[in-house]
Parts: sequence; C-alpha cells; structure tokens
Amino acid sequence: MGLSISVGMLHDQARNDPEGLEYHLRAFERLGTAVREEGIDWQEPPFDGPPRTPAFSGGFPYRYLTRLRRVLALLRSGEPVVPAEEDGARWERDCGLIQDEASMFSSHLICHADNAGYYVPVDFADPLFLPSEAGVAGAGMVGSVQGLLRELAFVAPALGITGTGLGTASAPGAASNPAPPERPLPEGPFEPERFAWQQLHAACLAALAGGHAIVFH
Repeated sequence: MGLSISVGMLHDQARNDPEGLEYHLRAFERLGTAVREEGIDWQEPPFDGPPRTPAFSGGFPYRYLTRLRRVLALLRSGEPVVPAEEDGARWERDCGLIQDEASMFSSHLICHADNAGYYVPVDFADPLFLPSEAGVAGAGMVGSVQGLLRELAFVAPALGITGTGLGTASAPGAASNPAPPERPLPEGPFEPERFAWQQLHAACLAALAGGHAIVFH
C-alpha cells in the first residue's frame, strides 16, 4: 500500500472513469466551497476542452512521506539530519519530533493526512483545518501548494538537492515557476526521502502551472 498523488485528474476521468469523475467533481465542489468560506478564492479549473497543462500522477510508500517529514522536523529542531533507521529508540524519538511539529499547526508537509486530502495553489501561511461538516477528505486538513514548495526548498540542501527557484513560485501559470533540480538526484542513504521530495515537487509544479489542486488518494 502507498500514497497516490494526482494533479489535473478530471480530463482523464471524463474519458475513462465516469464514476470516478462524478465522485471527484462532488469532492472538488465541497473543497472549493469550504476554502472560500475561509477567505480563499479558488476552485478546481473546468475540464471541458483540451487540458491547458500536463497532468501529474505519481506516488510512493507511506513510509517515504514519514521519512521526509522527519527531515523537516530535525531541521526545525536544529538537529543534524542523519540517515533514518526505521526501528529502535532513535526512530521513535524522531517520530516524536514530527508530532511536536504537527502540534505547532504550521507545517504544510506535516499537517496533512497521509492518504487523503488536498493542497490548493493559493499562498497562505498556515495549513487549513476545515470543520468536519465541510466533508473534505483528509480530516479537513488542506495545505498550500506554495507553502509546501517552500518547505521542500528548505529541506532540499540536507538531501543533496540543488536548483534555482525551488520555493519561489507564487501564482498559477506564473513565469517564476521554480525549475526542477539542476542534476539527477543522487543515490545514497536518503534515497526514499529524495524520491518523495521529487514526486511532491513535480506535483507542485503541475498544480501551479494549471491552477489544479494536488490530490492525495
């Protein structure tokens, strides 16, 4: 089992999955209504006509996401980023750091459900925690694509990832959309973290280019 990530899924579903299309249309309508009630002007772009920008589909094992969140938690705690060993006292302690960061309600990478929910391409400081009656997947936790991108840029050096403009994009379709890493990601002890980083970064670029939400499912 693992996390699937999609951006701009409606065009494909309109052709190949009518039931899935109806489900996600209703889900996007609930999401759009809920975030507008929080003062955020966004809705999933229409899917009639040819796609304006390429869609994105990817994913990775859930534990990769935990490992990437661990890197952010270590950095924010001022601790060195060392390779993860997913057993023993050190792993349990580091998972506690992730929970400590979650309790601050400020991280778009950490304050999000593992297996469901959304990031929308609007820049806001802290993740949204929507009421349960809004019916938004992922326990109502909604992140900002731009906020996620800034956090990915923050952890990139610790993972050996370099590039220009990794966290600077501000608007859908903007010419300032950040570039991919300058060279292929190196292999090594942080390979799971780098793979999760690369997938999330690509999803952010696709979301910003087309104005679509990133969907965890």
